[in-house]
Amino acid sequence: MRRLAILAALIVALPVSADNDNHIRIRLSGFQEVPVVTTDAKGELDARISRDGLSIDYQLSYSGLQGQVRQAHIHVAQRSVNGAIVLWLCGTATNPGPGGTQVCPQSGTVVGTLTAANLQVSVTQQVAEFADVIAAIRAGAAYANVHTDVSPGGEIRGQDGHH
Repeated sequence: MRRLAILAALIVALPVSADNDNHIRIRLSGFQEVPVVTTDAKGELDARISRDGLSIDYQLSYSGLQGQVRQAHIHVAQRSVNGAIVLWLCGTATNPGPGGTQVCPQSGTVVGTLTAANLQVSVTQQVAEFADVIAAIRAGAAYANVHTDVSPGGEIRGQDGHH
């Protein structure tokens, strides 16, 4: 079963078990961006929501970007719609993100843990709690993407749509 786990597409086959709501794996491509971006870049996000719902461990891998990477995030929105940034996966000197945000490589992998302390509240979407993001991820109403200078709205995006 494929799920959005950050945010960008994560690696590892999902086990068939009751834990599927907590383990999300998605592939990122330009064809999932809104609007579509033609790029050879690809990525994968693998995320695991803790059983208590208080953290998300993630691994975001990507390569082949046409532009210089600027940042990677998890957003809340349904498929084919752009939404607010709610969690930063990594940033750069150009777009550093909130304090403590790790640096995005031009190509490679970032690994981390997200908690309520990392939440970027979206007043317009009424995302005020970390639990709101967890619920959106589980509902397939969140996506991960990697932004570049060539595609500032995002060069690659991944979202689970099996809900």
